[in-house]
Amino acid sequence: MTEEQSSLQFPCSFPIKAMGITSAELDIRIVEIIRRHVPDIQEGAVTSKPSRTGKYTSVTVTILATSRQQLDAIYQDLSDAPEVLVAL
Repeated sequence: MTEEQSSLQFPCSFPIKAMGITSAELDIRIVEIIRRHVPDIQEGAVTSKPSRTGKYTSVTVTILATSRQQLDAIYQDLSDAPEVLVAL
């Protein structure tokens, strides 16, 4: 994590963005991965946006982060998922 992210005070609202090739399951899969670490994702916390060509989709899930360890675990799981190309 960057210096700016390490100075976060927890708990805090934190947007997690993951990108992958557009599919009907991409949003669902990303939310499933994040829900392992944050069971209570709030309504309206998930947004998705297709790329200009529609080949890729970015999914943003805003969570209530409770620790840096939690964020590290989420990013590790997202990075390990074959359908996720990039996690920011």
